[in-house]
Amino acid sequence: MRRVALPLAVIALALSASAVHGKNFRSSQAKSQAASPWRDTFDVDKSSLLPTGTNPYITMQPALVLELKHGNDTLTVTILSETQQVDGVTTGILEERETKNGKLVEVSRNFMATDRNTGDVYYFGEDVDNYKNGKVVNHESAWRAGTAGARFGLMMPAKPVVGQKFYQESAPKVAMDRVEVLSTDETVKTPAGVFEHCVHLRETTPLERDVSHKYYAPGVGLIKDDEFELAKPRHQSSLKPGAVPQ
Repeated sequence: MRRVALPLAVIALALSASAVHGKNFRSSQAKSQAASPWRDTFDVDKSSLLPTGTNPYITMQPALVLELKHGNDTLTVTILSETQQVDGVTTGILEERETKNGKLVEVSRNFMATDRNTGDVYYFGEDVDNYKNGKVVNHESAWRAGTAGARFGLMMPAKPVVGQKFYQESAPKVAMDRVEVLSTDETVKTPAGVFEHCVHLRETTPLERDVSHKYYAPGVGLIKDDEFELAKPRHQSSLKPGAVPQ
């Protein structure tokens, strides 16, 4: 191939531009490789985290109850009056009780803390009792921030934005739930009524292929969790912490 001779000044300029481009490309490539679409660390002042709070989608106020149903199966969400120290933070406890055909299959005590400045709710872990024939058989999926490499995650922003992606749980090989905010203005119909301006979260995990969809109504909380739908309006509970509903 015939080569055309170029003036030295042009060659020098080209080489300089190439070097700058190469440096910028490598820098951009490194940043791209280092960046993750899922936020998994949160710069939060732990002294600002409280066991109670008024996040519009997860209101951590003791005795609040949500009852969701799917056929004969139930999911009861209760904010307990107890607190739990986890990773240097006093957390509130959101309890979930799931039954299948009237039999208790799981009780989880989820440790939440609300930022007094932003209203964001952070997730510090959960204790889990899995049942079979009325007896606890294991504690699979239990984790606590600050133990075995686990870190707290963001459970729910006070002001979710479409496109946000973040980890709710960060416990390697145990619990790695992450969500994407798909919508902040959904209208959802449930047996308890029609709710507007709902937040729609798409939940996945790198540990499994399952996909879950959850809907939260402002001023109410969780109203739809896959097949489970809110059956009764939110109410105050007379149930004592730790008691099993009949």
